[in-house]
Amino acid sequence: MQKEAVYGLVEIYRDKIKAARLVANPGCYTTCAQLALIPLIAARAIDLDEIVVDAKSGMTGAGRAAKENMLFSEVSEGFHAYGVGHHRHMAELDQEFSKAAEREVIVTFTPHLVPMNRGILSTIYVRGLNGQTPQDLHAILHTFFAKEAFVHVLPFSEMPQTRHVRGSNMTYIGVANDRLNGRAIICSALDNLVKGASGQAVQNMNLMLGFAETMGLEQIALFP
Repeated sequence: MQKEAVYGLVEIYRDKIKAARLVANPGCYTTCAQLALIPLIAARAIDLDEIVVDAKSGMTGAGRAAKENMLFSEVSEGFHAYGVGHHRHMAELDQEFSKAAEREVIVTFTPHLVPMNRGILSTIYVRGLNGQTPQDLHAILHTFFAKEAFVHVLPFSEMPQTRHVRGSNMTYIGVANDRLNGRAIICSALDNLVKGASGQAVQNMNLMLGFAETMGLEQIALFP
């Protein structure tokens, strides 16, 4: 059945998911980065060889299994990179970015563990192509997601925080100027347990079964 499986990133593959019998739910890191980048890659708006994704996740991203290196005393008051150069979600990034670009794309991606319960924040560095400014990139994202229920592009230069999406199925995206001419800094935030996992699965299920896409997913952020 693998040949008929559809990658379950709703905002990109909605029509295919509606007709699918088997959907592969995306990973949390990949959802956070792909929603911010796929529209720009598809629009040929950024340099594909200069994409850097610096991502941070809460501890629930590692699951609930009892592991010594995930004990509170081991991770509290610390912050570190892991899976450097070989994280399991890299294949998803390569697959979807390459599809959007219609050529091979391999980005620099480094995940970090933050001593918080939940949430992912990705800080992404890109360079515009053919004179595209950070404001142009912001406009592309704003237009692409204008009618989406679960992706919100913030006003230019405003940056999302994980507390803005905690417990919700939302992804918030912000775009700002880098101090280097032609470069932009993009930040995206989601809850790894909702839009990054079970919430996205429910969103896919709703589409597959003909329910309203937002059914069961309209919870607002829970912070504090």
